[in-house]
Amino acid sequence: MSGTTSEWYRLSTEQGYAHGQYRLGYMYSIGRGVPQDDAEAVRWYRRAAEQDHPDAQFSLALRYYVGRGVPEDDAEAAAWWWRAAEQGHADAQHALGDMYYDGRGVPQDAAEAVGWYRRAAEQGHADAQFSLGRMYLDGEGVPQDYTRAYGWLNLAASRFPASEQRSRDEAVEMRDLAASRLTPTQRARSQRWSREWRPSTGS
Repeated sequence: MSGTTSEWYRLSTEQGYAHGQYRLGYMYSIGRGVPQDDAEAVRWYRRAAEQDHPDAQFSLALRYYVGRGVPEDDAEAAAWWWRAAEQGHADAQHALGDMYYDGRGVPQDAAEAVGWYRRAAEQGHADAQFSLGRMYLDGEGVPQDYTRAYGWLNLAASRFPASEQRSRDEAVEMRDLAASRLTPTQRARSQRWSREWRPSTGS
């Protein structure tokens, strides 16, 4: 990104433009057009996040999660992911589901994890579809349901990109395990559901 573009983003940030603040934070994060600076990235992400910019909220949460530019703080990460998730940010919804599943920054709660996984999965988030399918397969946070496990894992397997072959293989393995517990009729019904499934808008 050119210096001219970085100056445009800087001008927009001075006028309180949240997306410009987010983009400037991203540029500091990767050192594009400006020197790489984690503290500056956090500063601009925070300014945009406080204006309810969901991508900035997600990025700020990630900074707290890994302790980059700020001290590691799971509670802060969860709080910012929650704000982005409430705006329908699928990555944040999945991340928040993981936080509830692991009990990091929030009380451990499998049912709450399922709720957030579901919201992201319904938008077509492959990792969330995998996580939701696994929860149905194991009966964690929801009653064990091999039909639903198969459906969500089948979707995840079809949506993981080639660069995530390991995740795809794991989804296929779990899907096939669920399939082994189904009758041919149940399996056919779940396959049809997967074919006809369409993502929802963020919620």
